[in-house]
Amino acid sequence: MTRPVTLFTGQWADLPLETVASKAKEFGFDGLELACWGDHFDVARALSEDGYCQGRRDLLAKHGLKLFAISNHLVGQAVCDLIDERHKAILPSHVWGDGNPEGVRTRAAKEMQDTARAAAKLGVKTVAGFTGSSIWHLLYSFPPVPDSMIDAGYDDFAKRWNPILDVFDEVGVRFALEVHPTEIAFDVSSAQRALSAIGNRKAFGFNYDPSHFGYQGVDYLAFIDRFAERIYHVHMKDVWWSETPKPSGVFGGHLAFGHPERSWEFRSLGRGRISFEDVIRRLNSARYDGPLSVEWEDIGMDREHGAREACAFVRSVDFAPAGAAFDSAFSRE
Repeated sequence: MTRPVTLFTGQWADLPLETVASKAKEFGFDGLELACWGDHFDVARALSEDGYCQGRRDLLAKHGLKLFAISNHLVGQAVCDLIDERHKAILPSHVWGDGNPEGVRTRAAKEMQDTARAAAKLGVKTVAGFTGSSIWHLLYSFPPVPDSMIDAGYDDFAKRWNPILDVFDEVGVRFALEVHPTEIAFDVSSAQRALSAIGNRKAFGFNYDPSHFGYQGVDYLAFIDRFAERIYHVHMKDVWWSETPKPSGVFGGHLAFGHPERSWEFRSLGRGRISFEDVIRRLNSARYDGPLSVEWEDIGMDREHGAREACAFVRSVDFAPAGAAFDSAFSRE
């Protein structure tokens, strides 16, 4: 049996959930991964209003869709970040408050605890999202960065996220960090260090998305092998990167997506350079049986066209692992 194909609604949060659900069913998806912004899933309402969670499920069921996960990337980003005016644009007003950085981080941490509780009430076992990072700005080591500053960043992550993960443990839900530039984990090495910082606790794993590794030059298949038991959710997203030198490199040159001088761009599935057959084979080896959730992004394509073809693409590349060796039928035993 192949895995369910779902659509992450983060890039569709400008539309009402009813509209997105209708479109997703038409595109061929099995379910949705609900973003905790727009009107798609409201954490506070889930905890305070009787019937809210059942209402979300009923809305999806009306369109023949299932629900496997929710995502709260925007609030999670603020837990460890160095807060500035950019965060005001992505955070709920009750989390932003007066904008005092430590207050924002504290309120964001509480909201992530409430997200775990809301997920449990909704009946899902996985929350995907971001952690933020107090040390992302130290990525390039000049002026020289002492080891103690990096150590302090991972200590800060553990201090802020362990109490959040305590609530995830209490309610039986797992957090899946989308390993991604600007997070405490953005490649294989930093993901390993993040796990170590929190004592490898089981409540914390990863939302695997190969598009964030390929253009960096990170081995996106080795990530699956290294963290097979920690892949709690999967985003299907493609990326193109240039085989020849371009005016800007991995860091993007402060150029907007779509600029002709960029050396990499997110692409609709099947139109980039990720080898999804290899991804599926490694996920099979890792015994991942959760949803394959399309996070659709392509600056040069209509999103409805892209979502429809992405759904078909995922179905075309997914396959179940073998139940036995291909030559087992030859044996008489």
